[in-house]
Amino acid sequence: MFETLGDRLQAVFSRLRGRGKLTEKDVDEAMKEIRLVLLEADVNFRVVKDFVESVRERAVGEEVVKSITPAQKVVKIVYDEVTRVLGGTEEKIKFSSHAPSVIMLVGLQGSGKTTVAAKLAKWLKLQGRKPMLVAADIYRPAAVEQLQTLGKQIDVPVAYWRHRGACEICKESLKEASKTGMDVVILDTAGRLHIDEELMQELVEIKREVEPSETLLVVDSMTGQDAVNVALSFLEKVDFDGIVLTKLDGDSRGGAALSMKSVTGRPIKFASVGEKIDDLEIFYPERMASRILGMGDVVTLVEKAEEAVSEERAKKLEEKIRKQKFDLEDFLEQLDQMKKMGGLSKIFELIPGMGQFARGAGIVPDDEKMKHIEAIIKSMTPEERKNPGILNASRRRRIAMGSGTSTQEVNQLIRQFSQMQKMLKAFSQKGSGLKILERLFPF
Repeated sequence: MFETLGDRLQAVFSRLRGRGKLTEKDVDEAMKEIRLVLLEADVNFRVVKDFVESVRERAVGEEVVKSITPAQKVVKIVYDEVTRVLGGTEEKIKFSSHAPSVIMLVGLQGSGKTTVAAKLAKWLKLQGRKPMLVAADIYRPAAVEQLQTLGKQIDVPVAYWRHRGACEICKESLKEASKTGMDVVILDTAGRLHIDEELMQELVEIKREVEPSETLLVVDSMTGQDAVNVALSFLEKVDFDGIVLTKLDGDSRGGAALSMKSVTGRPIKFASVGEKIDDLEIFYPERMASRILGMGDVVTLVEKAEEAVSEERAKKLEEKIRKQKFDLEDFLEQLDQMKKMGGLSKIFELIPGMGQFARGAGIVPDDEKMKHIEAIIKSMTPEERKNPGILNASRRRRIAMGSGTSTQEVNQLIRQFSQMQKMLKAFSQKGSGLKILERLFPF
């Protein structure tokens, strides 16, 4: 969602770098451009004013003027300020001193609360917790069924009592969690298409009765400044401890994320970055600032790689590459690992400078093409995958028909795979960089 914002800010920095020594006039011109970029990204105007004044004050200081690389100093100042605006440091979930801890999700209908509830439950399971989901939205048609379906997918129990009010359901769920040994209860409360007194009163009642250790507001980042206004209304009526931003993988302009902490005083704790149940990330302000300014996010990339690729598998792959036995079967497995990491396009965005370079060169990876590659390889026999050299014209026609692709696409894949084998051979002979290749860029 920050592509346009990031590209335009980087364009400003590029012009600064071309000027060598910076004058106060150069800084003023850059600040005007940055102000315009942020306003067009739908950032709250008060946040923009504070941001630009803070950057300008530091950018015309003696430290920058006398610096050998003043433009880089300005970039660092902007990075620091973006990090500050986004919240400074990560804010962790608070848990109760005695089980079960209660996490209450609130927000408008359509913000993605129910899906976030399941994503959060999956994330908590990975942290070694025992979560229970509670279907407390008794008004939206199929809301209960949706949560029950998601609960089955991640093997997390869903509490619900038919013909009972939302507050009573929430109270009963705490008793059930205590009986069954669940240590975290996640309340999926009701929303409305707009804020009304009835909705707020119900949420206030639930909060008073169950005393959650954490109340999280779920907001749709695609709604821009409307999301900020919604947050202010909930803050006044119900109050909350943190924010979950959804649809951060969309094409919104980024204003909600950059405005939320400064306007509400509450931190963004999680970001939903896709439709899959695993697409929930802890919100790290410094990492997000790096992504926005085109510096990549190597730490997140390493974490994703470690989650997707086991140490044992990495060693086996390294051995195969060294012995030059890397075949299409291994390549297919690497495609699966990339999907677990969010797809090639997301990986590119996490590598410093690669996202903007790839977009500028028109080589942004098309994850749809990756599906075609997968279909082609799966249409081959095990023998053909291990030894692509036996793929004659008739075999290639059969594979194209079986995968729903063309012979040209099959030929292109074989040609590219052959080039990749040569590249891997060169890496294995040099020795250095091989582990980075296989763990961070496993294709």
